[in-house]
Amino acid sequence: MHDKTLTELAACLAAGEFTSRELTESLLARIDRLDGEINSLITVTPDAAREAADRADAARAKGEAGPLTGLPLAIKDLFCTDGVLTTAGSRMLANFVAPYDASVVERLKAAGTVSLGKTNLDEFAMGSSNENSHFGPVKNPWDLAAVPGGSSGGSAAAVAAGLVPAAMGTDTGGSIRQPAAFCGITGLKPTYGRVSRWGIIAYASSLDQAGPMARTAEDCALLLNAIAGHDLRDSTSVARGVPDYTEELAAPLSGLKIGLPREYFGDGLDPEVESAVREAVKVYESLGATVREVSLPHTHYAIPAYYVIAPAEASANLSRYDGVRFGHRCEAPTDLIDLYERSRAEGFGEEVKRRILIGTHTLSEGFFDAYYKKAQQVRRLIRQDFLDAFEEVDVLMGPASPTPAFDLGARKDPVSMYLQDIYTIAVNLAGIPGISVPAGFAGGRPAEGRPVGLQILGTHFAEARLLNVAHRFQQATDWHLRRPAFAEENA
Repeated sequence: MHDKTLTELAACLAAGEFTSRELTESLLARIDRLDGEINSLITVTPDAAREAADRADAARAKGEAGPLTGLPLAIKDLFCTDGVLTTAGSRMLANFVAPYDASVVERLKAAGTVSLGKTNLDEFAMGSSNENSHFGPVKNPWDLAAVPGGSSGGSAAAVAAGLVPAAMGTDTGGSIRQPAAFCGITGLKPTYGRVSRWGIIAYASSLDQAGPMARTAEDCALLLNAIAGHDLRDSTSVARGVPDYTEELAAPLSGLKIGLPREYFGDGLDPEVESAVREAVKVYESLGATVREVSLPHTHYAIPAYYVIAPAEASANLSRYDGVRFGHRCEAPTDLIDLYERSRAEGFGEEVKRRILIGTHTLSEGFFDAYYKKAQQVRRLIRQDFLDAFEEVDVLMGPASPTPAFDLGARKDPVSMYLQDIYTIAVNLAGIPGISVPAGFAGGRPAEGRPVGLQILGTHFAEARLLNVAHRFQQATDWHLRRPAFAEENA
């Protein structure tokens, strides 16, 4: 059961080959047996999962099953989940049990899905390797010496290892697409505002966006159908109708105009990653697409702009963690200032502290205009670059990351770590959707190498087109069907 996609599992459930309870028990046993090696989940919820599976089986028996009824998945531990430990990967929230469901969790429950647990992540979603979690680093199932990417590395690793067929992630600067690329799965970052952020523990409010991670674009389309849509509780949620994202998956690609941003194929790009991406583009040409080079001239400003805007928003969002109302509280504080200082010093990890300090500095008097305001002006230019490009082409393509997954502990310099997101960060600044799909291997270790992700970008609310373009590629190739030895040897 563990090697099937969501779509295949749905067909098996509909045909009565097994029940949701049987599927759930099988995956819970697999998690119990294997997750100790990769550390992809912080909390497993077997009792709640069994209850949800039984409800799903009862609904199916009554003829009331929907497309996702009885299908198991996991939720990044950034989504508040009623009655379940919700930690954001931080000591600060290591004892926090959420009193309500995030909108995404609420909608997935309403669709009949079965959550098996909460996945590991970089603390407060701050990181590109999943090494910043208070609960320990996650390992990449393709090579246990490698990182899975971040911050949704736990979700990506759990899917790649066959512990769950799908998982939810969040993407602030590439945190769905980059780990999807590193772990050889499919990950979709929707348009900003397409999916409600209500109940997601905030990192950077103008950049965060939830999205699905699964083995195929078809599976991501099924999940997006369930979670997309307007939410009155989220002021950034867009009041716009939700199409059926599965309807146009098989539409032909004849006449599709693809743009290759020249800025995505320059210095710093691993030659094997570039080769895999260019071979993927040739597949699209064989399917009837045309390819041309385009320019996104302000791309090189994306990382400095992001690392002003995101830490500034983080410093504001994380100010609520003061040891008073919830979360970690230091022992025996001498006064209020001591309570604040020691609770935060003990509760936050090094990367989170670094970003809070950067953000507080850029928002302070005398620096706001020079840094934050200027970064927002650059953000507008980056957004315009994309809009101009989409006047000429239908989608943009390039690598999701400049390298395949790197070794655990290999990137100790924060700047070198930040550069891993060079091809993904601008997408969040512009608010457009993007998807990463498996497109080959690079690196030569293990023998086959480590996965490479092809990133496909579209204009605002073009998720249906992106899913169509990704799905047709997966019909023509088998990269998404490859499984890591870890998963195959532990079948």
